[in-house]
Amino acid sequence: QVQLVESGGGLVQPGGSLRLSCAASGFALGRYAIGWFRQAPGKEREGVSCITSHDGITYYAEFVKGRFTVSRDNAKNTVYLQMNSLKPEDTALYYCAAHKLTVGCTFDPQWKADYWGQGTQVTVSS
Repeated sequence: QVQLVESGGGLVQPGGSLRLSCAASGFALGRYAIGWFRQAPGKEREGVSCITSHDGITYYAEFVKGRFTVSRDNAKNTVYLQMNSLKPEDTALYYCAAHKLTVGCTFDPQWKADYWGQGTQVTVSS
């Protein structure tokens, strides 16, 4: 079965950290650029970060630069999103998406993805 599965979400205090995972099954994740997205209640989905398929170049939205780090382990068919210095406004459902791009990557929510995960909830609250 072809799917992406996110995990690692949870409840964390402001200033805390979480590491999200995006694991692929049924296809080779290394052939895809991966984007991370989030959607808070009552808000539109927004892009957070992305990583290219072959050379692992990363890009970030301004509001997470310096706090979030995306990485990939193609041998494990998994992409990670390390989130540090979390803020209450980071609370959202976080998704990963796979894009079959030979060059670059995208975290544009309007860009059609080949696969989406089901999301993992991140709640930042004291």
